[in-house]
Amino acid sequence: MENSEVLKATETQKPVNRHGNLVTASSDENLKDIFHHIRTSKSAAVINFGASWCHACGQILPSFNKLSNKFPKLSFIYADIDECPETTQHIRYTPTFHFFRDGERVDEMFGAGEERLHDRLWLHSDS
Repeated sequence: MENSEVLKATETQKPVNRHGNLVTASSDENLKDIFHHIRTSKSAAVINFGASWCHACGQILPSFNKLSNKFPKLSFIYADIDECPETTQHIRYTPTFHFFRDGERVDEMFGAGEERLHDRLWLHSDS
């Protein structure tokens, strides 16, 4: 899945990612590579675990993409649980957001809510 396909369902709301800090995990192998990069680079990151059939996921996805422009020092990753079933088998609720700092998961958030997501991103960013 290409980055441009992340918002396929919301084409009219598609924001431009100006900082190149937004990626989509297209497979289990790809998501494993992303996890490895987060651990080894120790960069701050947020992973949005969602599903194409999830209404709340579809509602928060445009905000997630828009917020990637507001927090350029954070890496934003979208992972569809159906496209990465092995790597996301521990995810029990969508959307789920995992926040990483210094290569470790430090926080998680369940459910949608742009203001809640913004506050968590602010908390975990250096911006």
